[in-house]
Amino acid sequence: MRSRGRALILSLLIYLPAFGQQESAPAAASQEKSQPEVSSAETIPDLTTGPDGKLSQEQMRQLLRVVADKDIENDKRQRDYTYIDREVENKLDGKGQTKSTEVKTYEVLEIYGEQVQRLIAKDDKPLDAKEAAKEEEKIQKIIDKRKNESEEQRKKREEKAVKEREDSRKFVREVAEAYNFKLVGTEEVDGREAWVIDGAPRPGFEPQMKEAKLLSKFRGRVWIDKGDLQLAKMDIEAIDTVSFGWVLARIHKGTRVMLEQTRVNDEVWLPRHVTFKVDARVALFKGYNIDGDQEYRDYKKFRTSSKIVGMGEIKEEK
Repeated sequence: MRSRGRALILSLLIYLPAFGQQESAPAAASQEKSQPEVSSAETIPDLTTGPDGKLSQEQMRQLLRVVADKDIENDKRQRDYTYIDREVENKLDGKGQTKSTEVKTYEVLEIYGEQVQRLIAKDDKPLDAKEAAKEEEKIQKIIDKRKNESEEQRKKREEKAVKEREDSRKFVREVAEAYNFKLVGTEEVDGREAWVIDGAPRPGFEPQMKEAKLLSKFRGRVWIDKGDLQLAKMDIEAIDTVSFGWVLARIHKGTRVMLEQTRVNDEVWLPRHVTFKVDARVALFKGYNIDGDQEYRDYKKFRTSSKIVGMGEIKEEK
C-alpha cells in the first residue's frame, strides 16, 4: 500500500489500537500477582487479579497505557534495524473476488537517522537493471540531501520528530477515555502467555483532539504479552463509515487490519505480519476495495557507527 491515500488509511488503522479505557473502581485484592519485567523508568501497573481472577477496568487502563508507551518506544528502536518488507495487495471486484494481485518487496534502510524503502523485487522477481538503477538513484538523492543538510535543517527535522512523538502520547491519553474494556481471558501467542482484551467505543465520549473523534468508529481486540507488557497481536475493525482528511477519504464499515508482532534481540517488539481488508474511497472518486498482507523479516541491528556512503552501500566504521 504505497499510494498516499492507501498508506494514510493503513497507518490510521494500525495506529488505532484499543489502548486505554474509562476510569473505574480500584482493583480487588488477591493472592495472585504478576511480576512483569519492565525498566525502572516505567510505571509498573498493579496487576493483582481479583477473587475472580480478572483485572479491573482501572488495571486495564493502566496496563494499556504502559503498552502504548512501549509501542512508541518500539517505533523509535525500529529505526535502528534494517529489514525486508514484502507486500501483497489483491484488488477486488464488487463481489469480493480477486481481479489482480501485486507483490512488491522492499529493503528498509536507515540513512542518517531516517528509514527509507528500496524496492528490490516485483512479483517475487528481482528488478531489471533499469528499475534497480532508478531505485539506487532515489537512495543516492536522499544520501546527498542528508549530507548537505544544514544545522538548522537538522534541528527542525529533529524537533518535528519530537513533536510527533508527543502528539502520539496525547492521542493515547485521548484513547484512554474513548473505550470500555473487557478482559476476555488469556491465550498463548508464540509460546508466551498473553492477556486478551476487547475494546468497544464508550457512549458519551467527547474527544479533545480532532483526530480522536474517529475512535468511536472502531472496535478491537489486543493480545498483551504478560512477561514484557508488549503488544503481541491486534485486530481492529471499522464499525461505521469513517470520513477524515483534507482529501475527503472515507473508510467503510467492515474495513479490518490485523497486526502480529515478534520479539527481536530480546530488546524490542517489531511487526511480523499485517493482514488487511480495506473498502475505502479517496477524494470521493477513487475507490479502493483491496485485501492483502505485509510480511516483515530479516531484522538486523544497524550499528550506530554505520553510514550509508553511496549507491546503497553500507560501510562499517572500525
